[in-house]
Amino acid sequence: MPDATIDLPERPDTEIHHEHRDVSGGWLRPTVFGAMDGLVSNFALIAGVAGANATAHSVTLAGLAGLVGGAFSMATGEYVSVQSQNESTEAELLVERHEIVHNREAEINELAQMYVGRGVEPALAHEVARQLSADPDQALLIHAQEELGIDPTALPSPWTAAFSSLAAFSVGALVPLLPYVFGATNLLLSAVLAVVALFLAGALSARFTARHWGFAGTRQLVLGVLAAAVTFGVGSIFGATVG
Repeated sequence: MPDATIDLPERPDTEIHHEHRDVSGGWLRPTVFGAMDGLVSNFALIAGVAGANATAHSVTLAGLAGLVGGAFSMATGEYVSVQSQNESTEAELLVERHEIVHNREAEINELAQMYVGRGVEPALAHEVARQLSADPDQALLIHAQEELGIDPTALPSPWTAAFSSLAAFSVGALVPLLPYVFGATNLLLSAVLAVVALFLAGALSARFTARHWGFAGTRQLVLGVLAAAVTFGVGSIFGATVG
């Protein structure tokens, strides 16, 4: 089996005139959404157990179990997802590198046709494609961007995604649990902290979208409270039935 390692040239530094949102899936995205998932899932879990009239000790144990289990589940999922995507990308790059080396003219014509499709005159497009294809590594970088829509020099790290998600989920899940850890005996304080954190997490998620932070925060608040309300109701029903 061929080595999947792809060596590509570093791009020269260029002046940056504006900033873009982080859409590469590095550490920021799993951190924000990991914290949001931890907050929503553990708040809902704690509300469901509390709704069943469980003791504060039982609620605390359930919250701790939700925090630990959820954090490792999120980390595993992020790692497998990012690593699988990277492996798929590397496999496609191997195919593209083989074509560039063994079918050079066909790849040059393919690249030229892409530029023609974007409005470049055929003769100029072919000349540009030929010059860009002089270096196989540079040609691979260009074909990856044009055909696959990816930047092979900026693939996300699965370990970064996993650890970011684990840590963020733990922090988010800890918020509704803290009052019980410090001796709370009912859901009120936990709910207040969760409501505030839900809005803040939603507002922060607007970093990845064009939505206003107020809309994003309110949307996350409504959805999180709805999830907790449903599980609280389910816990109340089953708690009364079992009791």
